[in-house]
Amino acid sequence: MPVLAAIGVAAGTAAATTGNHPTAKVAVHPARPAAAPEVFNCQHAQVRPGSFTLTCADGNDALSHLSWSSWTASAARGTGTDVVNDCTPYCAVGKFHSYRADVTFWRSEPLPGHPGQRYFTRVTLHFPGARPPAYAHGKPVKGPQTWTGVLSGQAPPKPAQLS
Repeated sequence: MPVLAAIGVAAGTAAATTGNHPTAKVAVHPARPAAAPEVFNCQHAQVRPGSFTLTCADGNDALSHLSWSSWTASAARGTGTDVVNDCTPYCAVGKFHSYRADVTFWRSEPLPGHPGQRYFTRVTLHFPGARPPAYAHGKPVKGPQTWTGVLSGQAPPKPAQLS
């Protein structure tokens, strides 16, 4: 029975041997790491983005100056600034305010139509200091210290196939 002498060998070719005579060559490839989960930033897939738009339709809430301490299959953790438009008196002339935030992307799921690829479906922002206001009956009130939202899973459309 041939013995494969390729334990601990890097990518390349290993020879199967019977005694001292090579009988076959077998390609040895290192295990391929799973692709890092992505986040969809207004339909653009990204890993470890430096900025991220939370409200794609109007751009009135975005994360900037993101710095990631970890990006794993189960969660991505980092810090940054949540930049929020106060929309006063209306959004087109509102002022943007900045709030320091701890950011976590989590709950990775398979990306439909892309075997082996995953994407994060949730974001949690924790505000260790000042925090953006929330609104009750149209009036600003003190916002929560921690906020969780659902992220878009919309992959960019696939290019049309040419026949």
